[in-house]
Amino acid sequence: MIYTPVPRLYAAFAVLALVLSGCAGKPPGSAPASKAAGVYKVGQPYQVAGVWYYPREQPDYDETGIASWYGPYFHGKSTANGETYDMNALTAAHKTLPMPVNVRVTNLDNGRSIVLKVNDRGPFVSGRIIDVSRRGAQLLGFSTAGTALVRVQIENGGRAGTFVAARPQTSTEERTLAAAAPSSGVSSQALSGSVTDPRMKTMAQGKAPAPFDVGGESAAVAELQGEPEVEYRPVPAIRNMYVQAGAFHDRMNAERLRGRLLRAEPSFQITTTVVDGKAFFRVRTGPLASVEAADVTLARVIAAGQPGAQIVVE
Repeated sequence: MIYTPVPRLYAAFAVLALVLSGCAGKPPGSAPASKAAGVYKVGQPYQVAGVWYYPREQPDYDETGIASWYGPYFHGKSTANGETYDMNALTAAHKTLPMPVNVRVTNLDNGRSIVLKVNDRGPFVSGRIIDVSRRGAQLLGFSTAGTALVRVQIENGGRAGTFVAARPQTSTEERTLAAAAPSSGVSSQALSGSVTDPRMKTMAQGKAPAPFDVGGESAAVAELQGEPEVEYRPVPAIRNMYVQAGAFHDRMNAERLRGRLLRAEPSFQITTTVVDGKAFFRVRTGPLASVEAADVTLARVIAAGQPGAQIVVE
């Protein structure tokens, strides 16, 4: 099995160029990583590879995109909020959510859904919205594939649950830094047209769903009595991937961006959507047939001078 791990924030610049081995290897030593208590933090704006990120409390966070996972290389090392990373625990890394908060991650290909604790920063591979632990990827059913189309939703507005620590007040210094940092508009859309996953129908009929990979071996869901973390959720019947270079309130800004991209990506078009009653003009191309195709297109757009371009799923 092969996966592409990504650097955590604490070492983003030191290890960005490393080529790391895959998930088949065992973690260092035979004992689980020792636990270190983390702290609640929102964090200051930061920049990686020319892209600015703005950590903030996001009680209504609900995004769709591509998930990846990270494992042996980071096992036992410190996470961005001071905890010890355990690849066998149910945790995740996110670029901007506070730490720790709970998020529900649903695999849009199979309906498997689990709650993970965000306690780290990343992934810093373009086009990925969340990096889950190895155990999280196993339970969600994509540890072999390496990536999956997912929906990520914050649980209880980030204000409840066993993972969430006491909330300190944001300092004046942090508020000033956040206000002074450069920013750009970001938009998201809710999924629609969801249908019940076929596995849920078989369960309702008293039939055992097909096997899936947990811990590196196939095991029937009916035998997973000790895995109460896994739920099945309705997922959209159709999921499309796009590479989006930008979204604007002003159509002229969208036209200018499309004009700059025409030589590198003539397929880019301007589409209109309404979010919270406001019109957005999106510069995007797609739908794209696979994650690999989306990655290739995204790389070309970034090379053409748009480091904030992203892959969106809807």
